[in-house]
Amino acid sequence: MNPSTAQAMVIVDELVRNDVRHVVVCPGSRNAAIAMALHEAAGAGRLTMHVRIDERSAGFLALGLAKASGRPAAVACTSGTAVANLHPAVLEAFHSGVGLLLLTADRPPELHGTGANQTIDQRGLFGPAAVPVEFPVAERREGQNQVWRGLVCRAVAQAEAGRPVQVNMPFREPLVPTFEPRWPEPLEGRPEGLRWTTSAAPVTMAGSRVDFPLPARTLMVVGSGRDDRARAAAAVAASAGWPAVAEPSGQAAALAGGAAVLRCGALLLAAGELPVSLRPEAVIVVGRPTLSRGVRGLMGRAPVYGIGDHPQWTDPQYVATHVRGWLDLDDMSRVDGVDPGWLPAWRDADAAAVDAVEKLLAEQEWPTGLRIAAEVLDALPAGAALFLGSSNPVRDVDLVAEPRSDVVIHANRGVAGIDGNVSTAAGMALAADRPAYALIGDLTLLHDLNGLLVGPPERRPDLTIVVHNDDGGGIFTLLEQGAAEYQPSFERVFGTPHGADLESLCRGYHVAYTRAGTADELRAALTPRRGLRVVEVRSDRALLRDLHARLRATVADAALR
Repeated sequence: MNPSTAQAMVIVDELVRNDVRHVVVCPGSRNAAIAMALHEAAGAGRLTMHVRIDERSAGFLALGLAKASGRPAAVACTSGTAVANLHPAVLEAFHSGVGLLLLTADRPPELHGTGANQTIDQRGLFGPAAVPVEFPVAERREGQNQVWRGLVCRAVAQAEAGRPVQVNMPFREPLVPTFEPRWPEPLEGRPEGLRWTTSAAPVTMAGSRVDFPLPARTLMVVGSGRDDRARAAAAVAASAGWPAVAEPSGQAAALAGGAAVLRCGALLLAAGELPVSLRPEAVIVVGRPTLSRGVRGLMGRAPVYGIGDHPQWTDPQYVATHVRGWLDLDDMSRVDGVDPGWLPAWRDADAAAVDAVEKLLAEQEWPTGLRIAAEVLDALPAGAALFLGSSNPVRDVDLVAEPRSDVVIHANRGVAGIDGNVSTAAGMALAADRPAYALIGDLTLLHDLNGLLVGPPERRPDLTIVVHNDDGGGIFTLLEQGAAEYQPSFERVFGTPHGADLESLCRGYHVAYTRAGTADELRAALTPRRGLRVVEVRSDRALLRDLHARLRATVADAALR
């Protein structure tokens, strides 16, 4: 056994012992030893291996696997720019608090700075976004087994704490198994499959608790983040009679905690000045809300109390009065009574807003992004998993869809780009033992089209991807650059029409395709089925800005006057 093969076999064995269940492998030369060791472990049923040819898509596939499984997932690649292609997924994982293991093969030190092909300084390439774990070059000598296993344990422990970890492995040739003398020391791990080094489990409750008064007229906002934190805080809202505005990725946890989640809460906050009966004395922000300008506009009008991660709490406007790590029913003594009219006032406003929204949307010619969002969420089977694209789809669900406690919603909200959304959704589907769906835009699909590329030997996700195709960047229509005075530059620079034939693209990737031309056809296409498929719904984004303006005005007239 040669040194590279020995080291790779030990690394993979210790990954399995550390309960790393999913590994995505990209083909390459320098990572041959680790790829072959992973293939052997997968063949023995010790882990699940997924092979992808595009490192960027592979990184996001691992991200989706980690999100849905709740365990760190790994991605293995060769050296050079292959490593750099993982960077977008690393940034998303870092800002989302998701553990990833980046198994990056490297050239040995003597090749650095020599002009050797495919050799860059990839140590610490991801900067503060990934914890570096640098492996020594394997040599034919004793005393290395415990070093290799200990380093793997350190890497997994960091990933279990919600950090991406770069495990950089310089391999010398030969990179494939060879017939060489017996290895000079045993390479076994601990007895009974135990980790080489066990460590304390990640802390599940922050040490800092609420130590200040909480007004009776408090509004709770729940963003993305830890489900246990959101459930605990939502239980306080339920007991104290506070309304809750929950973004899609936080809705299930908020509902599980018993909070009164408003269906049109984000719309109410965006529609105009709140009447006196709805003005909060405090806003409690749980996790990381990123979607609604209405929510951001509320900040600073009342004291803001954050319940989030330390020291990276969410407060981009610098208005937070207090930030703590945890809020649960043990803190009810901090609540300054219950206002019996507070929650009913918000529920009445929400009901009026819902009626107005449903009437307005029903009057629109089908489809609109808002109708698609509401209908997709309503039609999903109980227990489904849904991934929402980072552009308009997640915002459309946030604005008008009925919150559901029986649908698990995932979204890439770390840095909120459309990069890798298809692959993240595929990873979610592969790790989730439930019907899986995604709702994304056309540019999101095109940006990660290789997420549809699954080779014949690979397990295909059972995933239905609904693509709302408005031929370009619909979200920019709703932003400042979508105003009439900027029309001369808008269409080419922001609208970016592409005219892509999605059906032909799907055919080229051997992915089933359906076009839904009516609401009934869309609902029928959402019936759970095996395999990967795309459902396209086309609309005209030219009408989008006016529709959203009328939506806000309608809600203001119905609920805020």
